[in-house]
Amino acid sequence: MEPNNTQQREDVCPSEKDKLDLKTVRAQIAETKGPEYWRSLEELAGSPEFQEMLHREFPKGASEWLDAVSRRGFLKLMGASLAMAGMTACTKQPLEPIVPYVRQPEAVIPGLPMFYATAFTLGGYASPILVESNLYRPTKIEGNAQHPASLGGTDVFAQASILGMYDPDRSQTIAYLGEVRTWGGFLDALRGPLSAQKAVQGAGIRILTRTVSSPALADQLQSVLKLYPQAKWHVYEPVNRDNVLEGAKMAFGQPVETQYRLENVDVILSLDADFLYAGFPGSTRYIRDFAKRRTPDNGNMSRLYVVESTMSSTGAKADHRLPLRASNVEAFARALGSVLGMNTGGDGVLDKEQAKYVAAIAQDLQGHRGSSVIIAGDHQPPVVHALAHAMNQALGNVGKTVIYTDTVDTNPVNQFASIKDLVTEMRAGKVDMLFILGGNPAYDAPADLDFADALKNTNIPMRVHLGLYQDETAELCQWHVNEAHYLESWGDTRAYDGTVSIVQPLIAPLYGGRSAYELTALLAGQAEATGHEIVQSYWQKQHPGADFDSFWRKSLHDGWIAGTTFTPKQVSLKTVASFPPPAGDEKSIEINFRRDPSVYDGQFSNNGWLQELPKPMSKMTWDNPVLIGPAMAGRLGLKSEDLVELELNGKKLAAPIWIQAGHPDNSITVFLGYGRKRAGRAGTGAGFNMYELRYSAAPWFASGVNITKTGGTYKLATTQGYQTMDTPEGARPQVRSASLEEFRKEPDFAKEDQPPAELTLYKPYPYDKELYAWGMAIDLNSCVGCNNCMVACQSENNIAVVGKEQVVIGRHMHWLRVDAYYQGDRDNPKAYFQPVPCMQCENAPCEVVCPVGATVHSTEGLNDMVYNRCVGTRYCSNNCPYKVRRFNFLLFQDWETPQYKMMRNPDVTIRSRGVMEKCTYCIQRITQHRIDSEREDRKIQDGELQTACQQSCPADAISFGNINDPNSRVSKLKANARNYGLLAELNTRPRTTYLAEIRNPNPELES
Repeated sequence: MEPNNTQQREDVCPSEKDKLDLKTVRAQIAETKGPEYWRSLEELAGSPEFQEMLHREFPKGASEWLDAVSRRGFLKLMGASLAMAGMTACTKQPLEPIVPYVRQPEAVIPGLPMFYATAFTLGGYASPILVESNLYRPTKIEGNAQHPASLGGTDVFAQASILGMYDPDRSQTIAYLGEVRTWGGFLDALRGPLSAQKAVQGAGIRILTRTVSSPALADQLQSVLKLYPQAKWHVYEPVNRDNVLEGAKMAFGQPVETQYRLENVDVILSLDADFLYAGFPGSTRYIRDFAKRRTPDNGNMSRLYVVESTMSSTGAKADHRLPLRASNVEAFARALGSVLGMNTGGDGVLDKEQAKYVAAIAQDLQGHRGSSVIIAGDHQPPVVHALAHAMNQALGNVGKTVIYTDTVDTNPVNQFASIKDLVTEMRAGKVDMLFILGGNPAYDAPADLDFADALKNTNIPMRVHLGLYQDETAELCQWHVNEAHYLESWGDTRAYDGTVSIVQPLIAPLYGGRSAYELTALLAGQAEATGHEIVQSYWQKQHPGADFDSFWRKSLHDGWIAGTTFTPKQVSLKTVASFPPPAGDEKSIEINFRRDPSVYDGQFSNNGWLQELPKPMSKMTWDNPVLIGPAMAGRLGLKSEDLVELELNGKKLAAPIWIQAGHPDNSITVFLGYGRKRAGRAGTGAGFNMYELRYSAAPWFASGVNITKTGGTYKLATTQGYQTMDTPEGARPQVRSASLEEFRKEPDFAKEDQPPAELTLYKPYPYDKELYAWGMAIDLNSCVGCNNCMVACQSENNIAVVGKEQVVIGRHMHWLRVDAYYQGDRDNPKAYFQPVPCMQCENAPCEVVCPVGATVHSTEGLNDMVYNRCVGTRYCSNNCPYKVRRFNFLLFQDWETPQYKMMRNPDVTIRSRGVMEKCTYCIQRITQHRIDSEREDRKIQDGELQTACQQSCPADAISFGNINDPNSRVSKLKANARNYGLLAELNTRPRTTYLAEIRNPNPELES
């Protein structure tokens, strides 16, 4: 990948020549009054290149094929993971009986899917899900609406995990030194070394796992340790909760799990905790509870304060947001604790603005004793967590809004210390057999440990890696065992509240993979045990009796085991005053290491859906640039896409810059999970490996990083500037917001006078006479920008991945986008999220310009696409003021590969080159429910029919239904005072409308 790739684009994108630098932006902003709500610095400044992009549907050159690579080479990038190849076998069911979520029919009926309850695990925490199966092919993932940990919502990682199962780059065989071997051959190779270890009580055996929350697997590992008393079990994953558990030990003398009851909270303070985004344990439930309390109509709206070190989804939803360097959050917490009357060991050094926040927040918290909560972020040091525990107890929140339980992690050790001990023993020659059960430490272990070197050069006689991919760690092990995907294997796992779910397979392993349960059983001398036997045997011991079969079937059917939810635990607080504040250097530049919002820690880097998913705040795809604040960028003379060299602890790394509004000054943020060398065809080579700068002593933030401008540039693929709606001069902005006080004074502030319905050249259709008229309402107050709706839509509607180069020229295919708007000061703006699907206009501008009638209106008010008619003029897209149509410039879909065919939704047409596509309100779901209701001689009931985006939304922000039914939820929301339509002055009569966002600011901080 060439570091300077802007020159080759200038011939087709001359507008790039005039890219604004920060100094120019600031000067233009100072001279002109920009829009109140803006999506990028270029839009705020009103730059010529932004105006050109605004008035073009696509950038210059978007219609041209510029790449010199062959057509064949391009097609290699397409598919489930941008490539789909390698499977020739037919679908097979698991041998053991699995239980569907609903009553199993006597025979499988093609076209009628079945749903099975299972669970997806990330970081040791389970997400309870339902998996749609068509003819025994898993095709779609939904949340389990009956499970208390999710209430039907999902997150982006769970939604996209189905793509991982069909990824042809997955490891497909057992290998020894790169050569294919059999399971029997692997067993033969292990017998001798294991027998030798029995003589020394397993002194040379080391087992390395990720976080284990599975009761059955933990029991197996303990059995192995009993069989080999001198063996050791190590735990490591790069995104862990060491600080959380160490903070609990500091506060209570023992590790505990902290749960929050946000449904009972009036005031929330986040200390660098992004609890409203995927990856935070319990985020799905927390988002739902948070959204319920953000409704201004019920008169009891909660308030959110966020103190954070980088712009996040949680910070965007804050009523008050204070950007601070990560190292300064502890001083802020100590000062707050001191004002609350605690002895925190120091007041901390605060500036005037920070002191103002402390005083106002403390007063608000004290005014809501027992109904407030303080949440510390996973990457904050243990003392901040201990301070949060102490303040929650001082405020009387424990037992009301804060609950303590046993840990979900079955082996809650310090993971950085654990892997450090393992590397020390490897280098000391104490390890004879190393079993790595999942994970990729050769890539993601701290740089100072150099795990890859230790694995390669310590001559460990037997190195075994179990994994989904032949990754960087597998390359350095003699034996690699291909792992079965969780949708192909049996298991059990715990949700954040302790509730256990049985993981049941939807399909037999596509490539004969093995699970961690089966490999661990091998170490315990049970070489032939299956995952089903292991898990069922463990739970039979926990639930002895004659009714086990009914217990087992009910647990599979419901999706969780009744009675396994953790009960609250009583803990006693220790003093936190004895810990002196750290000495920080305010002048040195600080670097934050954060999990990536799309690829997490790198384990999803070969997932095309997630690579192309725009990050919530920057809308970046396929890359992880260095995020920097506007003020700091101005001082250093940097602009977005400039290449810089980062130097920390003697290590250097080149990466591009991205200027992020709202980022704290004198601090930068980098996302982990990129720069992979053996990820697969989608993930290899994408982005930059920030693990090379990450040390075990400071895994989340470190000071002293040097930034040097190299003079080169690097093209980044962000969707933030594309599909921008052109708001007529003097028109209302697309995002409408008010404070709670303003809303109470003027409830109808969001509404505006629309042109009369009869003001049209075309005769209006009497939709009110029809049985159904479909409409959607999106509550901006509830939306947290989690992007889950985008992945759900992509999965449901067979939407293609196009790759970075196509995103750069505006060819991304998402039917639904989530715009991020900013308002106010660039250094600390307010932020808003707005999902934008097709508006399904009654007076649709796209329909009147289509020369072949490919976009037409149905009697139920849907703007339908007839793909077979479309000839690709793109007039409809040019005439759409909402910019929600997507065009297949190339054959983005893979029509040949068997895995891709298996994964597709059979109810949705696959689009070809030259065809326009867009959101359909999930017409396939509407049709299915219409058929079912007609067969049963009834109407479709309100709430019975859900679109994919609506069903997946953890915030319940999207409502869909029949607007001809005045009692439907969507009709009631459209009658709400906050309801408004986008660009309503154009008289398009959109069926999709929005509820304006209301903030609940503290008057003390508004003055």
